[in-house]
Amino acid sequence: MDHDGHGTMADLPPFTLGRGLEFSPEPFFLVSCLLALVLYGWGVLRLRQRGDTWRTSRTVSFALGVLTVALVMCTKLNDYGMVLFSVHMVQHMVISMLSPILVLLGAPVTLALRALPTAGRGRRGPREILVAVLHSRYMRVVTHPGFTIPMFIASLYALYFTPLFDFLMESKAGHIGMMVHFLAVGLVFFWPIMGVDPGPHRPGYVMRMLELFAGMPFHAFFGIALMMAGEPMVQAYANPPASLGVTALADQNAAGGIAWAFSEIPTVIVLIALVFQWYFSEQRQARRDDRAADRNGDQDLTAYNAYLASLQARGQ
Repeated sequence: MDHDGHGTMADLPPFTLGRGLEFSPEPFFLVSCLLALVLYGWGVLRLRQRGDTWRTSRTVSFALGVLTVALVMCTKLNDYGMVLFSVHMVQHMVISMLSPILVLLGAPVTLALRALPTAGRGRRGPREILVAVLHSRYMRVVTHPGFTIPMFIASLYALYFTPLFDFLMESKAGHIGMMVHFLAVGLVFFWPIMGVDPGPHRPGYVMRMLELFAGMPFHAFFGIALMMAGEPMVQAYANPPASLGVTALADQNAAGGIAWAFSEIPTVIVLIALVFQWYFSEQRQARRDDRAADRNGDQDLTAYNAYLASLQARGQ
């Protein structure tokens, strides 16, 4: 079986971390990751050339997010992921739950809005198109929890527990499309919850936490279902090559354990990010209130004191 052009899968030796991390580029993801890093770097350079600042932490976060995609798609992990359910599950969890969070903390849309030049009156350039997309009805729909949470859940159950997964695994294009789908679903799920970029759906911080907790348990249930199954549930991994030295059920059990355990990682990262965002948001609001008070000479406080005085006068 030669899905990705890196050799016959039946000849793969038993999996080890060292073998899994060997460089084995998938052209689509290699080019996409390099392009993402170049465009982001261009945006940061453009801001600095005109004297604007951009947080280094955002640049580091975005780069790490892109590199995690490359880690699971441009190494032998991608090769082993074609024949080992457990390795595929590592790819799925990273590209759908870790990479999106790191990319979103890098605020790529905000960077694009600040770096792209305006096209001028009556013209539509890349920046104007991006603004139109952000304000479109389509974006309001795909970032609403009524869409993101069911899609997040369906990416597990409707994919792995139906023949769709086996169909996609039969071709290189299907496998790449599936991984792109995982990344896209992760981005639209986490964007309204903890993304730094502007978006049409921005609930309060408590509601964001509720949205997070609404989706995460289903990953744990999915993992438990895989671990408790008494037979292979995905046909694509029902007959692993003998050279790997594993059984289908043992491999599936490991995949379930990975899905179950990994759901805790993004939950912790997102909660930490939300707490910091909430804190800094309160700090910014306090500074805005202080500046407003300085501008109007505490007129609001004076008016309130006058109101209290009038009430007291009426009581006498």
